[in-house]
Amino acid sequence: MWTRPIPYRDPIAAAARLQGRPGLAFLDSAMRHPDLGRYSYLAADPFLSIRIRDGRTVCDGEPREGAPLAVLRDLLAPYRTAPLPGLPPFQGGAIGYFAYDFGQALERVTVPPRRAGLCDDVALSLYGTVIAWDHRAETCHLIASGFPETEPAARARHALAGLDAWEARLAGPEPADPARDVPPLAWRSNFTAESYAAAVERVRDYIRAGDIYQANIAQRFTAALPPDFDPFAFYRRLRARNAATFAAYLDCGDLKVASSSPERFLRLDGRRIETRPIKGTAPRSPDPAEDRARAEALLASDKERAENVMIVDLLRNDLSRISTPHSVTVPVLCGLESYASVHHLVSVVSGRLRDGADALDLIAATFPGGSITGAPKLRAMDIITEIEGDARELFCGSIGWIGFDGSLDTNIAIRTVFMDADQAVLQAGGGITLLSDPVAEYEETLTKAERVFAAFPAAAGDPT
Repeated sequence: MWTRPIPYRDPIAAAARLQGRPGLAFLDSAMRHPDLGRYSYLAADPFLSIRIRDGRTVCDGEPREGAPLAVLRDLLAPYRTAPLPGLPPFQGGAIGYFAYDFGQALERVTVPPRRAGLCDDVALSLYGTVIAWDHRAETCHLIASGFPETEPAARARHALAGLDAWEARLAGPEPADPARDVPPLAWRSNFTAESYAAAVERVRDYIRAGDIYQANIAQRFTAALPPDFDPFAFYRRLRARNAATFAAYLDCGDLKVASSSPERFLRLDGRRIETRPIKGTAPRSPDPAEDRARAEALLASDKERAENVMIVDLLRNDLSRISTPHSVTVPVLCGLESYASVHHLVSVVSGRLRDGADALDLIAATFPGGSITGAPKLRAMDIITEIEGDARELFCGSIGWIGFDGSLDTNIAIRTVFMDADQAVLQAGGGITLLSDPVAEYEETLTKAERVFAAFPAAAGDPT
């Protein structure tokens, strides 16, 4: 591995200079936090791109035979390398997403129709050079692995040439954020307030019947985009209005992804696993006294706490499938975290990855996350498919990285928009329990979506 320090600056300035480079991938801790929002990463020009859809794997346009995760493991294997000490943990590897629907290939659950089909089940690209920020230390480094070259001398030459090229790209003036008059978007949901309330009642009926304890039900909002819509300019507005610790912008060719997620799904650091489920939400208030009161009410809510604890139990079970015996613990139960528009209850579940297992085994054992499915997970997933009636695609999947050293960090893809040239899709949901109030649950979905809507040009009135 080769590295070079460069001036510390807001990562969005560097991302703007690289906008338009193939495969731009920006993992952006836009909300600073000493631990959760400590690192940001920027990469482009991948040397290999992997797409998985309906069980078929394609690498740079060529089909590959075999189980998708086994193929992915084989593709990563030639580049296994140890990280440099004292630098941010991601120093090259795969960046991309696992769509929620990939979970239906891992478990025996009902597969919904794929009406839109904008997203692949998995889209990952391998990057040999990355820019890494440590916001706590206020440092920034260019890091080059020299891959895909593997012969030592060729690898060194390739890495050093990459450092020079990237430093030159970052030295130019930052492009201006284009100010364009974009007509208001007309958002449409697959639910009305009345039909969402009816969906909540259907979930409560399943709970009364003993099928499940809770399920996450989401609205899917869609809007047509004007021909000159700039997804990266939208992401800049989104991160300004709804800064989040696990935000991201991905350029996947025809598909663009802009995420302002506050939720970590999985982190694998050495053998230590961490997941941080969010369950429990209250809208923030501009009045400090009222805002504190809302936070305190959230912490005291029996309903919200019960919802969180059920998911913690589910995730303890999921991690136990892949962790060494007796290593799964809950260091934090129902802690309070506050973001731009909402307060959340967040728990932490950790474990130690069992010997012989790797990051892909961890994904296979736990994906998709329990916080956005329900409990028991598989029955909840079937009920979600029945009620929502469509593939979720990227929503409630995961965005993040898998390092050449085998480490991993991913978010839960909530507060996330995916866009092609014609339309944007945003979903927002919530966990339904027996204590859920249908009207309050519907309003909660709008609270979660409102800051994302605010980053788009808005039509008059609420989305319908």
